[in-house]
Amino acid sequence: MASKKTAAESAPSSHTSAAKPSAKASPGFGTRAVSEKQRKIQREVDAAEGSKPTRTGAANSPSERGTARAPSQLNDAAQTGSRPRPPMPAQHHLKPGLESEIDPRPQFLARDYRGSDKLRDCVALITGGDSGIGRAVAVLYAREGADVAIVYLDDEESDAQETREYVEREGHHCLLLPGDVKDMDFCREAVALTVQRFGRLDILVNNAAFQLHTSDLENLSEEHFDETLRTNVYGYFHMAKAALPHLKEGAAIINTGSETGLFGEPELLDYSTTKGAIHAFTRALATNLAPKGIRVNAVAPGPVWTPLNPSDRPAERVTAFNSSTDFKRAAQPEEISPAYVFLAAPVCSSFITGVVLPIMGGTTGAA
Repeated sequence: MASKKTAAESAPSSHTSAAKPSAKASPGFGTRAVSEKQRKIQREVDAAEGSKPTRTGAANSPSERGTARAPSQLNDAAQTGSRPRPPMPAQHHLKPGLESEIDPRPQFLARDYRGSDKLRDCVALITGGDSGIGRAVAVLYAREGADVAIVYLDDEESDAQETREYVEREGHHCLLLPGDVKDMDFCREAVALTVQRFGRLDILVNNAAFQLHTSDLENLSEEHFDETLRTNVYGYFHMAKAALPHLKEGAAIINTGSETGLFGEPELLDYSTTKGAIHAFTRALATNLAPKGIRVNAVAPGPVWTPLNPSDRPAERVTAFNSSTDFKRAAQPEEISPAYVFLAAPVCSSFITGVVLPIMGGTTGAA
């Protein structure tokens, strides 16, 4: 294993996956149709509710999304101490959303966080690991000694490559697995490729999600509802079932819930439904797997500044995201990711299972 470097010590190298062929697996499950379907649903909601995608100076069309920013352009500003506050720049991006296009860039490096081998020699598989909370978790897991595999959609390739660079900067390996968590066959292959590459699997983080606001029930189509349900619930079920044969005593499954699953959100009827289901799934699976020594927990964030949000709501409403927490702002991904370390590391949480841990910027969040 290469010697570790903290996130503040160096910028990502400029090598590509072609220079390291083992860095990316190709399960053979193309996901362009998934992104097109999500954009179709987005266009229908936008038309019904009077919003449209806007530009903030970064590539924002599907044809412009193929290339990651050069390493010199990556956000290496200090990421602790100051946090972006409303008003945020007005922006409305195309689904599934790219972290490289968001203004301001989400803060994920957690520069003040010092690793202490809590996950030494572990292997983690993270869905939705290319950006947002998933990216922040991947970086901290590597800083704690783990190798990481991340699942993402093909249209998020540039974000995934950037995440890999940051994981490798921590001295560990990152396997890229493009595919659709709604597909059980892909989930099995993603797990198999992770075990083939690293020899084991210790941590599963279910984090991939689809979210799109609709102000009226009449604007929530069956296709939209189905996409949310199958991504957010079936995806977690498929990955957990695929991973289970490889998880040993001491392993952990961590699901990403939401404050919307605790309180509901009137413009996220479908998303709130799935997050409530995830919380119940977490508690039930925890009891089911306790005899095997496998812990199952969930994190329920409040508002977090990730690609989910500027591609989710009208541009003018993004400016106020999210001023209704006790801190009068949304969280940054690096403020959520340490909870995933805590729940993954037996040294921290060996007697904790079936918990839904709320991180909402207050006692009632913003939902």
